[in-house]
Amino acid sequence: MNILVVGCGKVGARLAMSFVDEGHDVSVVARSNSDSEMQLDEDFGGSILCGVPIDQDNLKKAGIESCDVVCAVTGDDNTNIMVAQLAKEIYGIPKVITRILDPERGDIFSHFGLETVSPTRLTVEAICSAVKPMLDERYINFGSHMVRFTTMDIPKEYIDEPASEIQFEDNERLFAIIGADGIMRTVENYDVVMREGDKLIFSKIL
Repeated sequence: MNILVVGCGKVGARLAMSFVDEGHDVSVVARSNSDSEMQLDEDFGGSILCGVPIDQDNLKKAGIESCDVVCAVTGDDNTNIMVAQLAKEIYGIPKVITRILDPERGDIFSHFGLETVSPTRLTVEAICSAVKPMLDERYINFGSHMVRFTTMDIPKEYIDEPASEIQFEDNERLFAIIGADGIMRTVENYDVVMREGDKLIFSKIL
């Protein structure tokens, strides 16, 4: 694939080098020579253009018109958003990924079809997961949305009770039950009765 990485800080440089290692054709737009020289390996196999990231002439010189993927990962949310909008609306890039430090802004722009990644949110979720060793949590991205799957032993107060008795968080549902026999059954309705030895799997859209 042809991939354009806009931003050459620690994130952008590591991303670009990873894409090159995977065999992709990679171009990088950096604000200055010092940005790129400090972060990229000397043997970086992609191309580098130094200039203003939101300048369309610079984006064209970097090959945006023939790109399959654009990753806007500068340290400035406004710049990333502008690059993403140009890539999607002007150049029709099929896959545009935007780094957004402010999670609330990420939620807003995801509604406009921009696929956003929030390091702030990912860090918080990782730390929260680390301080809850009694729970098994997994996070999966679906487009611009993230879903958390949590597995836990059934609390004693819910044994022999229907799933309708559970107090759910917003955007949360009982996804499946792993029985004492080890078989996982998806939950079709909340009339299902929970038994001793069951493990509950909850899903929540974040």
